[in-house]
Amino acid sequence: MKLLRYGPPGEEKPGLLDKNGQIRDLSGKLNDLGGGALDPDRLAALSKVDTDSLPLVEGNTRLGPPVSGVGKIIAVGINYAAHGQEAKMDLPGEPILFSKAVTSLSAANDPVVLPRGSKKGDWEVELAIIIGRRAQYVSQAEARSVIAGYSIMNDVSEREFQLERDGQWLKGKSFDTFAPLGPWLVTPDEVTDPQNLNLWLELNGERMQDGNTSDMIFGISHLISAISQYMTLMPGDVIPTGTPPGVGLGRDPQVFLKPGDVMRLGIEGLGEQRQEVKAWEDVH
Repeated sequence: MKLLRYGPPGEEKPGLLDKNGQIRDLSGKLNDLGGGALDPDRLAALSKVDTDSLPLVEGNTRLGPPVSGVGKIIAVGINYAAHGQEAKMDLPGEPILFSKAVTSLSAANDPVVLPRGSKKGDWEVELAIIIGRRAQYVSQAEARSVIAGYSIMNDVSEREFQLERDGQWLKGKSFDTFAPLGPWLVTPDEVTDPQNLNLWLELNGERMQDGNTSDMIFGISHLISAISQYMTLMPGDVIPTGTPPGVGLGRDPQVFLKPGDVMRLGIEGLGEQRQEVKAWEDVH
């Protein structure tokens, strides 16, 4: 299934994308896509519903983040070797973890807003894991059983905040709108091999990133198991799994985001995102 949340910010309703690409309302089946509704067993039961019997959502409507009540975003740094090389960073012996503030979460096609004083805004297309059930000390063999689904995240970053102001990376990772998620949550039964998905990003129509999840240093099962050794993963938690090469920081000359830029990005089978870049001063 391709599950989604549609409607104005703060008023999203649960829905799904049917086989014809139309949105169907799920409000009669569940209150929202979060918490216990993300349990893989509940999603399996939901998949048996006759989608044609669900109310059709007419017209164009905004898609919000496909998960509600996200508790934490635990991201993975330098998880593609070629990205480590372009960033001039040593390859890790175990996953590098950092957090993005939950307030950075935004919808797939909402604008990305650069913070005050931003000099080095950057992009990162990433496969995102959405957790569906509580997981602590989970083994790699069991790891995929806790997944509700997969989605796309643009791990937007402000490199000067991240790398030149001392301290942890979250300074450059957590501004509002820096975690566009969606457009959908795609359940694992529709993702034949999450470790073999093409992912890409374009800036103003120019292809910047072009990779495949097979190039990850640490795969999905490894990441879930490793993170669960350090913290309890809960339903709705999001794990962006790292980005392939092609970010602005690694280009020669370097390229950074400016107001008016348009990012378009996608992952095979998981849909696409599109964000216009705006300055904070222009929206406040």
